[in-house]
Amino acid sequence: MLASGFAMQMVAVAIGWQVYLIHGSAFDLGLIGLAEFAPVPLLALPAGQVADRLPRIAVVIVWGFADAGVTALLLLVTLRGAHELWQFVVLAALTGTLAAVGNPAGRSLTPELVPAELLPGALALRSIAGQTATIAGPAVGGLLFAIKPEAVYSVGIVLLVVSSLMLLPISGPEIVERVEPAPPGWHSLLGGIRFIRATPIILGAITLDLFAVLFGGAVALLPLFAKSILHTGPFGLGVLRSAVAVGALIAGIRIARKPLGGRAGRTLLIVVGTFGASMVVFGLSRWFWLSALALAVSGFVDMFSMNIRSTTVALATPNELRGRVNAVEGTFVGASNELGAFESGAAAALVGAVPAVVAGGVLTILLALVWPRVFPALARVDRLTDVSPAARGEVLPVGRAGPAPAPEPAD
Repeated sequence: MLASGFAMQMVAVAIGWQVYLIHGSAFDLGLIGLAEFAPVPLLALPAGQVADRLPRIAVVIVWGFADAGVTALLLLVTLRGAHELWQFVVLAALTGTLAAVGNPAGRSLTPELVPAELLPGALALRSIAGQTATIAGPAVGGLLFAIKPEAVYSVGIVLLVVSSLMLLPISGPEIVERVEPAPPGWHSLLGGIRFIRATPIILGAITLDLFAVLFGGAVALLPLFAKSILHTGPFGLGVLRSAVAVGALIAGIRIARKPLGGRAGRTLLIVVGTFGASMVVFGLSRWFWLSALALAVSGFVDMFSMNIRSTTVALATPNELRGRVNAVEGTFVGASNELGAFESGAAAALVGAVPAVVAGGVLTILLALVWPRVFPALARVDRLTDVSPAARGEVLPVGRAGPAPAPEPAD
């Protein structure tokens, strides 16, 4: 994941620079993002079915080689001058399609290979790899692009191929038993949606994350805050963007070394409320370093929220449904990021950037206060490692009163 993450972050920097140079248009950059996201909601359900019916490790390996092929096409476009926007849009859509198909299998792989008692730390390590790539990948990509644009894509191809080759030894009988999937059909295709609707702690965790990011996110407005409010330049903007990832990285290291103990549901609500409070501080701040600190805190607590949500979803979902559940969850997460950026821009245009960010932070705090009443089962979750699938799609902590855990009936 570290190798592939570095590759994709490096390539994203090169693509953004080349696309902007074609027409000097910010709209073109948004078009690339839209092309990458558009396949996700369209392919989520069939991609989840693929992840539950085919060997997941094979899907991820093929995904890595396919991304290397797309990067090779980007290298070819660069060698030919990179003068046509449509080429980048088509390749962005292809990258988004591959990600839409591969992500459910990739997200299901860790809980399939790691014992439940080690899963919170393993997911934290996975996040550390992602945050490390997010922090360092763009810098390395920018340096290579400055030396020679083709170098970014060449190194990216090598890293993507290496990432797939590193997965080849993970073969043979899978570590956990997998139930034979039912024949494909609408009933099976919608299995992930039905399970999430019937499982309060999963539905509560996913929707809380959705609304917190939708209302509380301010990353899309960072250029405006950097220039017009904090009066800093491009370097300052880079520091503000990095502050979020640095905070998340510190939290990931902390969770990997010492996973959460008890009161996980209560901790989730506290960190979401703290996330909202950090956005209020950021919105009101007129001092650069206070703003950077608030963003770092937001990244720190958001990592705890993401770890609790990911672990809860992984442990509460039967292995034979993980692909379909992760496909739906991934769509929620992707939609919250994209729609959150749109909501931030629209709100800032209507009421101003500062009121928009402060109001979003206050709404996020209110969500954390209201959610225990809406999803009391989520607030009562104690130790994450005690969460497991139970009969009829309901989820109870192991050892508590209620029906004993049983396999999920076949679709």
